[in-house]
Amino acid sequence: MKNIAKFAFVGMLIALATTAANADVRVTANIATSTTWTAGNVYNLVGQIYVLPGATLTIEAGTLVQSVVADQGSLAVCRGAKIYVNGTKAAPVIMTSKLDTLTAWHEGCNEWGNLTIMGKGLISASHYGGLPVGSNTKTPTGLNEKAMEGLTAGTGYSIMYGGNDDNDDSGSIHYLSLRYGGKVLGLANELNGLSLGGIGRETDIDHVEIINNVDDGIEIWGGTVNLKYFSIWNIGDDSLDIDEGWRGKAQFGLIVQGYSTNASQGSGVGDNCIEMDGAEDSDAQPVTTGVIYNCTVIGQPFDGDHATAWRDNARVQLRNSIFMDMGERLVQLDNTDGDGGSAYGYNGTLSWAATWTTPYTATSTVNAGTWTAGAFNDPAMLYKAQTSGTLCEISDCVFYNNLYASAYTEADARGVRAAANNNVTATVSPIQGLTRAATVTRGGKQMQQVTNINPCPANDALTSVNTAPVDGFFAPVKFRGAFSATNNWLAGWTAVDAYGMTVTTMNAADPVATLTMTASTSFPTVAGVVYTVESSTDMKNWSPIGTVIGDGSTMSVTDLKNYESAKFYRAIRQ
Repeated sequence: MKNIAKFAFVGMLIALATTAANADVRVTANIATSTTWTAGNVYNLVGQIYVLPGATLTIEAGTLVQSVVADQGSLAVCRGAKIYVNGTKAAPVIMTSKLDTLTAWHEGCNEWGNLTIMGKGLISASHYGGLPVGSNTKTPTGLNEKAMEGLTAGTGYSIMYGGNDDNDDSGSIHYLSLRYGGKVLGLANELNGLSLGGIGRETDIDHVEIINNVDDGIEIWGGTVNLKYFSIWNIGDDSLDIDEGWRGKAQFGLIVQGYSTNASQGSGVGDNCIEMDGAEDSDAQPVTTGVIYNCTVIGQPFDGDHATAWRDNARVQLRNSIFMDMGERLVQLDNTDGDGGSAYGYNGTLSWAATWTTPYTATSTVNAGTWTAGAFNDPAMLYKAQTSGTLCEISDCVFYNNLYASAYTEADARGVRAAANNNVTATVSPIQGLTRAATVTRGGKQMQQVTNINPCPANDALTSVNTAPVDGFFAPVKFRGAFSATNNWLAGWTAVDAYGMTVTTMNAADPVATLTMTASTSFPTVAGVVYTVESSTDMKNWSPIGTVIGDGSTMSVTDLKNYESAKFYRAIRQ
């Protein structure tokens, strides 16, 4: 029997191979008109390059973008501009240092800049570094904006982010590898691997890798952008850092803590795996309120910092994930925010303990304002990511080899390992393989770099109790961690694969595809396997439109509402 779903599936496979470079192109001027960078060239960034408002930068699959320390090359997309990174599994877009051989890992970072994108989503930034920020308020007026850290203001472009459009579209990123980058300009003024300021939920980001960055791997300030399939290795500060009222979703993330260079912790040696800051100041709105599913988080067992650090009233749900080999605590409360407030419980906001027992539906009245900014006439309009549970939550996860004396002290105080949360403290590894190098000293810390990994789940991670909701973004898979038992999605496009640091026999699944051009077609499924259905008008930029759970039969998918003869569809096995 055939099952019918709500969306059409029309598939076509594209094999795109990276071609030999035709020319070295020096990029020395800002991009003021829509431009395409092609795979036949190598683009060398000289200085900070801005994509200016109204312009679009499109980067073809297989394109190499690079720079050297002396050129100080970096790429920033201004608020009102767009970027389309059209990499594929077979031909990713690579942004890296000229010192990168593309075939072997080397110790290093800070060898070029980064990719920064600035958008129009709501942010909370009334204070920064203890000082007020311009005319910004603690209420969500939609007028708050802030200068992006790591960038320098100049004539003809803006480095501001923030606004009143949580549905802002800054473009899309697919299959992008960012290597050996970052820059430390001063205290709290750095270039992360990927910096996202005020990015809206209409911006699509999936299959992104950051390896060997001097500062954070990915940092998100405010907005509602969602992430899917992200790999963050050997970061010099926090691997994933969220701040200033981020209210998005993330799924399928790998974090491998390590070092990128012999420098202090936070400037070359890994700090926190996930750092969550809520708002600046702590009683401002919107406050970080997000949900993260299916991450595999691997720390440094001797001198790594915390798995999760919580500040400034951040509210985040972490579910169906793996936390292993942590050097310090699973949950760290940093209840001094450094910007003049007192973090959780400040000025009538919820206490730290209360956020772990208060339902997600609760919205604060502190600095709520009149809620008249644009369409946000109800606080629930700002906080859409969480749909169940409590404001802060760690559930349905596996904890393994976290041996620090107080590794679970704060987590246990919050009830994380209570039976109702379905977490497992494992005695056997939840992944299929992990190899570390001999211990070395970097930045005064004892580090054991991961040299090879098979990240697919084992033992307690093979099956989760619950799944992510079916909401058009999440894939409702029933395993813990970022990978299924047979699908290593690192294969084919990451530096980790190119450097021989991951098992490639479990290749990431290719799209299930047919060549039909009708509004209804069929494809075979495997029982219990989730397929994400995506659509495209050019077979380069793909957007998820829903999921199908296989039952072992041939399933038909039909789109009677949104089908277009010029639109292509594909199904990706998760």
